[in-house]
Amino acid sequence: MEYVLICILIIAFLYASVGHGGASGYHAVMALFAVEAILMKSTALTLNIFVAGISFYHYQKSGYFKWKLFLPFALGSIPLAYLGGVINVEEDIYKGILGIFLVFATLKMLGIIGKEREGLIKLPFGLGIIFGGILGFISGLIGIGGGIILSPVLLIFRWAKMKQAAAISALFILVNSVSGLSGIISSGNYKPIDDIWIWIIIAIIGGFAGSYFGSKKISSKRVQYLLAIVLFIASIKLLITFFDFIA
Repeated sequence: MEYVLICILIIAFLYASVGHGGASGYHAVMALFAVEAILMKSTALTLNIFVAGISFYHYQKSGYFKWKLFLPFALGSIPLAYLGGVINVEEDIYKGILGIFLVFATLKMLGIIGKEREGLIKLPFGLGIIFGGILGFISGLIGIGGGIILSPVLLIFRWAKMKQAAAISALFILVNSVSGLSGIISSGNYKPIDDIWIWIIIAIIGGFAGSYFGSKKISSKRVQYLLAIVLFIASIKLLITFFDFIA
């Protein structure tokens, strides 16, 4: 239990430092410690709400948040995140989808995707809604906030700078997590781990510290690389289970 809580603290710190809630990291830890899949979705989204909320507060306070960039993504994502939360995916398929997204999280942590580029391009409003809808549905379906994909998208298409992407992703994760969790609760499938309040306290501490230091331009590259290894191992474990299922 102690090792799990230490991992949750580190994940909340690192993810919050770049404007994320940490759901993919929480999923990775739970997968490595063999937590039942039925508990993972509810637990990750619950922790996401607290960490992403704290992260958004710090980045918004530092002046990086842009409503014009956030709104189209949110308009598309919120209703579809709720729909994704209502749907209960078969466990092995759930693990396969999650494993794929943990690969994206690994690449993001290693800095392979989502590098800042020079110059900015205006976001087409309709395209933002489409992107938001896709990410929102996936977020609710597997229990992530979607920021691990939105953040690189914002940077790759030059719609935002690094700190702006962090601020937008933080609120995007928060609203998706609330919407997805609402769908889970309304369908009667809300099943977090026992003593989740302990995990919440630990995540809040890590999230507060990470978002504060992240918004002040402090980096933790070595620890990010270690986290990338954890994410990669968890993704392989989940994908092996999935391929065994479809074989």
